[in-house]
Amino acid sequence: MSGLGRQRAVLVFLAFAFAYFFSAVLRAITATLAPTLTSEFALSAQELGLLAGGFFFGFAATQLPLGQWLDRHGPRRVMLGFMGVAIAGCLAFAFAGGFTALLAARVLCGVGVSACLMAPLTGFRYWLSPPAQLRANSWMLMTGSLGMLASTVPVQWLLPLIGWRPVFWGLAAGIGLATAAIAWLLPGWGAAGDAEPAATDPDRSYARVWVHPYFRRMAPLGFVNYGGMIAIQSLWAGPWMVRLGGLDAIHAARGLFAINFAMLLTFWSWGWLNPWLARRGISVERMIAWGTPISLLVLAANVLAGPAAGAASWAAYCVSSTFLSLAQPAVGMAFPRVLAGRALSAFNLVVFAGVFSVQWGIGLIIDALLALGWTPLSAFRAALATFLVASVACYAVFLRAKG
Repeated sequence: MSGLGRQRAVLVFLAFAFAYFFSAVLRAITATLAPTLTSEFALSAQELGLLAGGFFFGFAATQLPLGQWLDRHGPRRVMLGFMGVAIAGCLAFAFAGGFTALLAARVLCGVGVSACLMAPLTGFRYWLSPPAQLRANSWMLMTGSLGMLASTVPVQWLLPLIGWRPVFWGLAAGIGLATAAIAWLLPGWGAAGDAEPAATDPDRSYARVWVHPYFRRMAPLGFVNYGGMIAIQSLWAGPWMVRLGGLDAIHAARGLFAINFAMLLTFWSWGWLNPWLARRGISVERMIAWGTPISLLVLAANVLAGPAAGAASWAAYCVSSTFLSLAQPAVGMAFPRVLAGRALSAFNLVVFAGVFSVQWGIGLIIDALLALGWTPLSAFRAALATFLVASVACYAVFLRAKG
């Protein structure tokens, strides 16, 4: 561990994790609210996919300037600015009166929390050793899984008591508390003994990131495979269980809770395993090469199973896809520290552009096939089978490329 003492590093991690918890709640809450919003606003599958994807559109749209700002100004200053936008997005969603207002608010929420993972990873690149970076990344994702857990059964329990709009008032208040923790606990840029990045790297472009062979090798997996897994976890697993499995909203929320709890345990385990694997020379690339085929086989089994693919089946798919999460810190470590913010944000742009594309794309395919007279079962299967074919193709690109 470098740059920060152990006690200060723990406090900084907790401050980041508190903010990322609310980012994950906002990311996944659409899956739980899908039946309520669909009923209240008469949303089609395409509109529901676009509404969920709007968050990721806003998220992705900020990544390129975000990376430059992180390298120049550091995590603390950037986080404080973005969190204010997140609070505004939550309040706008709470007062929305139609689909257009809902979509605009979701985009604003995505913009606001778009630094909640990139800022920590940029700081960790400066302040922590490589094995500690892998552990911190996994435990940040574990915190995200905890937030996604909170977006399922707890939110479903609150809906009949207070309604969905006050839930977003509460999220705005929670993000406000996280903002105060960031302001109090995070060091300023250069305060941990590192040179000011802007002073050592006058070139603030992304050219060195885009052309790097390691980035190009990981990008297709990040866009389709990893982004698609998040799209299913944060949206389409819920409608699959409702429309094909026949579950009501409460039981679907419990299924999503189970999926996210499985992800929480998995990322907690990765946090312990990653330093051990790194010390034994087992590379991230090797783990991705071994693990990705498992996720592809599970996805194929779920498509074939149809209505029989419930929460356990989708949890198995999401858990087996977590090998892909190792790519994110690995991309950051493949570049010099002065490029860390841009490299991480560029890869995050790839991932969340993939989430938006897959979430919306699945909805488009389902609506198109239903309009042609296909059954919901056939339409959902065809949409997920299309995603499976694209995932296999991207894995093949990864195996053939050299980074």
